[in-house]
Amino acid sequence: MIRILLADDHLVVREGLRTMLEIQPDMDVVGEAVNGHEAVRLAGELQPDVILMDLRMPGLDGLGAIRAIRAHWPALAVVILTTYDDDKHIVEGLQAGARGYLLKDAGREAIFGAIRSAARGETLLQPEVAARVVANLGTGGGAAGGGAAPASATDHTLSDREHEVLAAVADGLRNKEIADALGITERTVKAHLASIFNKLGATSRAEAIARAMSAGILHEGGRK
Repeated sequence: MIRILLADDHLVVREGLRTMLEIQPDMDVVGEAVNGHEAVRLAGELQPDVILMDLRMPGLDGLGAIRAIRAHWPALAVVILTTYDDDKHIVEGLQAGARGYLLKDAGREAIFGAIRSAARGETLLQPEVAARVVANLGTGGGAAGGGAAPASATDHTLSDREHEVLAAVADGLRNKEIADALGITERTVKAHLASIFNKLGATSRAEAIARAMSAGILHEGGRK
């Protein structure tokens, strides 16, 4: 059972999410927060598996709450659910340590998938968000114009699937070839690349490979 904390200042949004999530056999909403300060407090008290976080809230906003939560409880997974669809907020959210970034027009299956991925320690983004993150990082972009940086030391650990994707990149495969080899879609490959770039603080495929090799995550020829 995935225990979920909802953080959104709009009651109708929280009620709608609770109704939608609790019909899933593996999800349970254990708490609701109306602002960032309450989200941080309830995160500590309830220790949920996943926090579904809005960015625009009174007092402490979503980004501030994510940073505070990750600083105190780095194992807690946060998925951003917001109306902000600009590159700045997307990159800042992932740099803060979010495990997913969804827009509020996302379908329910996308939300379910992001929550389940976050609970497994993976990152899952909407395809359009993933494509923009990869493009932004690939051009050296970022919230401060200096590229992404790892959200925390714990984010330096790649999931098994991310290892496979990065190894394939190191072997010189393109996104479509990686997708075919791993039996996943190109959009999923892009989402994994966005997560890898974020975790390693890389701004390109070459830099991701170099950083992974320097950290001992990857060796010559691809796999560790």
